[in-house]
Amino acid sequence: MATVRARGEDIRRYILEKVAEHPADIAKVAAEHFCISRQAVAEHLRKLVLEGSLSAKGNTRNRQYKLVPLFRWSKTYLRDVPLEEFDVWQSDIRAILDQLPENVLNIWHYGFTEMFNNAIDHSGGGYIMVSIHKTATTTEMLIMDDGVGIFEKIQSALRLQDPRHAVLELAKGKLTTDPARHAGEGIFITSRMMDSFDVMSEGVFFTHTFGDPEDWILERERRSFGTGTSVWMRLYNHTLRTTKGIIGQYVSEDQLGFTKTVVPVKLARYGNDQLLSRSQAKRVLARVELFQKVIFDFNGVESIGPAFADEIFRVFANEHRDITLVPINQTDDVRAMVDRARRASSVPINLAATTEAEAEAHQEKE
Repeated sequence: MATVRARGEDIRRYILEKVAEHPADIAKVAAEHFCISRQAVAEHLRKLVLEGSLSAKGNTRNRQYKLVPLFRWSKTYLRDVPLEEFDVWQSDIRAILDQLPENVLNIWHYGFTEMFNNAIDHSGGGYIMVSIHKTATTTEMLIMDDGVGIFEKIQSALRLQDPRHAVLELAKGKLTTDPARHAGEGIFITSRMMDSFDVMSEGVFFTHTFGDPEDWILERERRSFGTGTSVWMRLYNHTLRTTKGIIGQYVSEDQLGFTKTVVPVKLARYGNDQLLSRSQAKRVLARVELFQKVIFDFNGVESIGPAFADEIFRVFANEHRDITLVPINQTDDVRAMVDRARRASSVPINLAATTEAEAEAHQEKE
């Protein structure tokens, strides 16, 4: 009996996890996955509707299912009174999420306090709005302010030519416009903890998905946005991830501090641009001297020019011998250019080279 009950729980959990992707054919998908009849799946769907986890719409032939929000909450915090992120977490947010597993609650504690603190210290706006949407499988949070957009502020502080350059710097981590009060780790680490992490600000949209080696920049008309910054975070309610595990990927065991970064090289390319010049390489290299190990992720980059490769893997490598440079996800064309630059470098190749095992381990973690 216990085995039958456990299998039923597995089936219902699978339905809840997949229904958003398959609202109209979830019965077929679940039946094929568990090798059972659609009639058997229909009984599980009926139970989930009765318990309020799913809603159903349409007749039998065209019926669609969707998750029912277990909880929706939002609150606007005005900036005309002092705000502390931990106080807001303790008084409002924790109570909403308190039934989640401890490791999941810890991730939300880290992510919320980091993003809310950024809005307090950097936006200069009149309000911060927090919205939480919780279902049986996931929790989503939106933190939005009406202040100076994050990419515009980074662009101004670092004197960058384009707000898209700000996204590349944000993706590297260790970036702050207020170094006396911030280490610049919050956004990077939070983006790696969440299942999905999106930042939208005045026409530029940055997104990172857990397990996807690529970060993305999208652009829209500025008039479609208001002022300020919006941050969306989504996390599976029963993930096995931990704050310690994610932070440990980027902080060395024997030293305190954020010592490793992953540079998504693709973000340096706009439209159909090819990565050919030294100036593009210098854009990729900006601030990487702050780290002990730099992983250059070439996923989505088919080829690079000899000057681009030479600037990173010969010129920079010679000038920063204490920094390990690791290229991963290389095509044959990219690898040929990187190897060519390394052969011309006076830095021993084995100090900078990555092994296939190391590259695979990184991809599994991401």
